[in-house]
Amino acid sequence: MSGESSPAKQYLLHGAVIALLATLAFVLPDYHHGVFARVMVLAVFAMGYNLLFGYVGLLSLGHAMFFGAGLYGAGLTMVHFGWGVAPAFAAGVIAGVVLSTVIGFLALRTTGVAFMIVTMMFAQVFYLALFYFGSWTRGDEGLVIAQGQRRLSFAGFDLDLTSPATRYFAALFLFAIVLVVTLAVVRSRFGRVLVAIRENEERARMLGFDTFANKLAATVLSGTICAAAGAAYAILFGYVGATFASIQYSILPLLWVLLGGAATTLGPLIGTLLMFYLIDGSGDLLKAWLPGWNLSSLGIVGLALVLLILFFPKGILGTLRQRWVRWLP
Repeated sequence: MSGESSPAKQYLLHGAVIALLATLAFVLPDYHHGVFARVMVLAVFAMGYNLLFGYVGLLSLGHAMFFGAGLYGAGLTMVHFGWGVAPAFAAGVIAGVVLSTVIGFLALRTTGVAFMIVTMMFAQVFYLALFYFGSWTRGDEGLVIAQGQRRLSFAGFDLDLTSPATRYFAALFLFAIVLVVTLAVVRSRFGRVLVAIRENEERARMLGFDTFANKLAATVLSGTICAAAGAAYAILFGYVGATFASIQYSILPLLWVLLGGAATTLGPLIGTLLMFYLIDGSGDLLKAWLPGWNLSSLGIVGLALVLLILFFPKGILGTLRQRWVRWLP
């Protein structure tokens, strides 16, 4: 059964994942409670990346600048102008929209390896600009957003986003919205056009589709989602730093998507979650299981990626869809 013929199963699966994450808020220990909140925000970043890489087939090494645009759009307005949570989040998203539109318009005039290099160079310019304007951005030292500013008031409610429980559900709310939007996009006519461009752009053009306009729209949507993740990260975790705009944060979403499964809606969450625990938790496991071995957590990650390539060449969910569960989106 194809994915197109199983909308009910797909929406039920995604609803179940959201419900499971909501339930975990009440049972997870404090440490893992905080981890899952962070993972959900970073999974939104990965979902934005996956939209361009997985569904359009464009390999970008510059998505850290979109995440950084949201991060600094929200952070700078809160720290320097005293803006509240809602307008600061909107500023971060708007910064991502503007930047992704400009970058997309320029970078999409190239293809293949050239596109990858161009996006990487734009991202490096953005990263260096954060140091050039260090009096505002504080460079690697970063900016800390005061706890008192991280409160959201609406309809008579006052939400303290520094509270672990509130932060968790705010992260889940953003994740759920982006997940549903992503599923709707990939099931839409627009999503099918993007896949057609990925498979054979010249044939899609011959069929009458404006491939440049569709790729630009996908780039803007991808950058906007990444910026929303960056703005949410700044607000929920209270820190803004240039490290989040470095090349490392352009490579990480690629790894998360490859691990979970490119062109799958839930793959970014699986990949982000597994990669976080591989890097953060493998060191403690190594000390407990192999006290005499001099292995690093990065070595474990490398081994995991090798095994992934051997046994799950299309990522975890991508391989599951190819071999067994054909209706996975």
